[in-house]
Amino acid sequence: MITLVVLFVATLFLAYSNGANDNFKGVATLFGSGTTSYRAAIIWATISTYAGSITSLFLAETLLKNFSGRGLVPNELAASPQFVLAVGLGAGLTVMLATLTGFPISTTHGLAGALVGAGLTSVGMSVNFATLGTLFFLPLLASPLLAVGLGVGSYVVARGIRVKLGIEKEWCVCVGEVVQVVPIAQPAGLFALAPVTMPAVAVGPVEQCRQQYKGKLFGGSVQKALDFVHFLSAGSVGFARGLNDTPKIVALLLVIKAFDVKLGMLMVALAMAIGGLLNARKVAITMSKRITPLNSGQGFTANLVTSTLVILASRFGLPVSTTHVSVGSLFGIGLITREANRRVVSGILMSWLLTLPIAAILSAVIYTISPMIS
Repeated sequence: MITLVVLFVATLFLAYSNGANDNFKGVATLFGSGTTSYRAAIIWATISTYAGSITSLFLAETLLKNFSGRGLVPNELAASPQFVLAVGLGAGLTVMLATLTGFPISTTHGLAGALVGAGLTSVGMSVNFATLGTLFFLPLLASPLLAVGLGVGSYVVARGIRVKLGIEKEWCVCVGEVVQVVPIAQPAGLFALAPVTMPAVAVGPVEQCRQQYKGKLFGGSVQKALDFVHFLSAGSVGFARGLNDTPKIVALLLVIKAFDVKLGMLMVALAMAIGGLLNARKVAITMSKRITPLNSGQGFTANLVTSTLVILASRFGLPVSTTHVSVGSLFGIGLITREANRRVVSGILMSWLLTLPIAAILSAVIYTISPMIS
């Protein structure tokens, strides 16, 4: 009984960690391009992700089955609360560690590593590595490469359409005030330093003020229309993420026989929402500001690639990572604009490589000590 209670808490902890690391990824382009504030972006991320989580009740049965561990390890082990506890806690600790250090990693990757770590500790080489490669590693490796290619291609096409329609970028002039210390003449020929407010004018690049698109489309402002579809595209990424990730986490609760799966999905969705609201800022800065500078058009294109790939993967039961796809699409656009921060992307790639062994080691240790709490 104690093990089942701890398992339930560990599953909610994993959901919280997932929300903290993943929720903002869909709306990162909104914040990064200056389309919305951080507060507005995280609220929209929470709403759209929660909607995807609820929808997963009806559309993501295959993912629920794949992440139960059945087929990867013997069925009796997959039904063991100690095994599932080790997987959930190992993956949750891995994701939270990455969140606290600002690295956007994959919960899917963490779960795969934890499944392998606990499985090897329990049954050794009886782990089904063929299933592991087909259902987990192949989609995880292929999806970011596909996202980079689609990001490049989609941006080239979108830019071509913009040029053909005669829509141009324009720079804004930033007008404001600045306080300067200047000498003020005093009696007897003396001078005193005093702060004086003076006007300041500068032509703003992306980092200083928001880049706009100039022109009309169907009688309306191109920029306003783009902001609207960009906002919707960010919501679609959040929706896709909730749809894809919620069943993977809820699968851990299947070993609790009397537990209602639909109630589990609702509670996991709530924990994910709270995690995003309270702990998303460090990963948000990495995704929004450090991979590549963005304007609203580029952000919309990246979101379109990410949401399309993740929704299709969810429909066919492929456990792709929203993180991998999102970073891949952003990096693809950064390659074309020649503004991608390769150093930051290299650090993210290293964190992805470390996710598997860290999750595997943690889950192996937890599985070894789990009899102590049963």
